[in-house]
Amino acid sequence: MKKKVLSALLCAAMVVSMTACGLKAPEVADTTTSQTTDAAAATDATESAAATEAGDSTGTEPVGPAVTLVYAEVNPLEGTIVGQTATAFKEKVEELSGGSITIDIQANGVLGAESDVLDTMLGGGGTIDMARISAFALTSYGGEKSSLLSVPFTFVSRDHFWNFATSDLAQEFLLEPHENGTGIRGLFYGEEGFRHFFTVNPIEGMDDLAGMKIRVSNDPIMTGMVEGLGANPTVVAMGELYSALQTGVVDAAEQPIANYQANAFPEVAPNIILDGHTLGAIQVVITDEAWDSLTPEQQDVLTEAGEYASQYNRQISQETEDKILEELKADGVNVIEVDDITPWQDACKDVIEEATKNNKELYQQIVDMQ
Repeated sequence: MKKKVLSALLCAAMVVSMTACGLKAPEVADTTTSQTTDAAAATDATESAAATEAGDSTGTEPVGPAVTLVYAEVNPLEGTIVGQTATAFKEKVEELSGGSITIDIQANGVLGAESDVLDTMLGGGGTIDMARISAFALTSYGGEKSSLLSVPFTFVSRDHFWNFATSDLAQEFLLEPHENGTGIRGLFYGEEGFRHFFTVNPIEGMDDLAGMKIRVSNDPIMTGMVEGLGANPTVVAMGELYSALQTGVVDAAEQPIANYQANAFPEVAPNIILDGHTLGAIQVVITDEAWDSLTPEQQDVLTEAGEYASQYNRQISQETEDKILEELKADGVNVIEVDDITPWQDACKDVIEEATKNNKELYQQIVDMQ
């Protein structure tokens, strides 16, 4: 308060000095209004300072006890759709919870590949509470429903995917691992763009992929797709992919455009063919252990922040991808367009049939949402 009074006296002295020097002092139309405004501002400042001292910079009352949730992300935060989504989720959670929930994002794969992260989460212990994973990552953990989202050429457009992601059916998919007793549950869906193949050596079309060693994750659907193209699937962790491309361990890989750029893959594999074989459906999941440790109000915060982050993801994905594609072209990356996707679809018929044979009706529901 003493500082505020001193500040006011100094301002008054400056006005007197300016008048004495022949300068025009600021006009004050209504002294009473000015004093009222100053008083209100002082009150707001005092309340803001008190909130900050209490650990709440948003002015929102803390919701429940303080808790920190560790969030794993295999990609960089900067320059990727999934990174921007993680940041938006973090900020919204911390805002809505009044600072009682902190989301500690561990990006760039420092906690391991998606399979490593899931192994850690399912093993318990609480070292990783949340993660952003590709939908197909749950295939090896009994995620029969989630595996349908990674079947090649399922989604014909982004709108088709979002018709699914905002449906009641999507909520069933999110809860599948929890209901199976796996120990995790999905919070919300997003997407990181259509996935495309990129190669070390120049190519012109699909036939050039035949015989190549193509990096895959440990996923039977992706493995089957690569085999259908006449190539050799080779399992390599995401964190080792750059060096694998550089040293010839693999000849090619596949990723969404934003991840391709953010991980500097154009430096070692400067050819990308826009086949769009799969839309990169993603989930943000949380362990049941972490979820159950939260108060009902904190659970509501995560749910609301998830809805916000999902919509944010939808808004930025196409714009981000278009911008990055133009940057790649400007940087000299060989971008190959695909005029006819039919040969690609034909090459994947066997894996599509195999991956959907036990859930034909459910898969058809997704297909019909276009």
